[in-house]
Amino acid sequence: MIYIVFLILVIIILVVGLSVKIVPQQRVGVVERLGKYNRLLTPGVNILVPFIDHVRVNHDLRIQQANVPPQTVITKDNVQVQIDTIIFYQIVAPEQATYGISDYVFGVRNITTATLRQIIGNMELDETLSGRERISSNIRLALDEATEKWGVRIERVEVLDIKPPSDIQEAMDKQMKAERSKRAIVLEAEAAKQDVILRAEGDKQSKILKAEGDKEARIRQAEGLRQAQELEALGQAKAIQAVAEAEKTRIELLRSAGLDEKVLAYRSFEALEEMAKGAANKVFLPVRAVDSLGSIGAIGEVFREKG
Repeated sequence: MIYIVFLILVIIILVVGLSVKIVPQQRVGVVERLGKYNRLLTPGVNILVPFIDHVRVNHDLRIQQANVPPQTVITKDNVQVQIDTIIFYQIVAPEQATYGISDYVFGVRNITTATLRQIIGNMELDETLSGRERISSNIRLALDEATEKWGVRIERVEVLDIKPPSDIQEAMDKQMKAERSKRAIVLEAEAAKQDVILRAEGDKQSKILKAEGDKEARIRQAEGLRQAQELEALGQAKAIQAVAEAEKTRIELLRSAGLDEKVLAYRSFEALEEMAKGAANKVFLPVRAVDSLGSIGAIGEVFREKG
């Protein structure tokens, strides 16, 4: 009796295990019933009919990558290059990916290889080395056209590496070094040229500034001299005016004292007399001055009368 109960429990556990399927997130299962496609198992708990329903395959719906083995292809100018690519894809129709092709990863790799040979065969080596984006775009277009029926969507195609033959690589390295040396020489010559130009410009600006400074100095010097002369002339004019004013005042004072021209002549002759007293002094009088000597007595009388 115990064996029967144990057997029943085992059968129940087996039936439950075959009936209940738990599918993780971002995964689906393709269910076949009696060998024919029935439905998809969605994430969560799913119930199957034991011994009738069968899970053919489980698909991962996340974006996945497939490394394409390095391919040796020949360019348009007959140079062998080795190209390494990687494909990023996603399953969008699990039933088509199951029944549309036996192995979609293998199919993607084969189409990539064939497309790569065709693309590189129409490109020269220089175009190949600089045309990674073009190669990736053409491979993706070819894969999209083929994988549309497989329920697979190509997300991205990347060309990881393009390796030319060693002798070509060595020649390219020499060419690159020569090009860099040439560029360095050109840049050095350009720098020397710019240095000469800048020095000449600096010298020119220096001379211009110096000439401007000399000009400004001469202008300021001339302006200062002019102002000094104006001030000096003004001072002389004021001095002359002051002398004239003093003389005018002296004459007015003489006139107010009653002195006339004869008195002035008498004073002049007195001064001449004092000057002639020296042993080495000689005084020469003009003829007109002699005519005035007759009036000296009268002038003396005037002075006496005036006290």
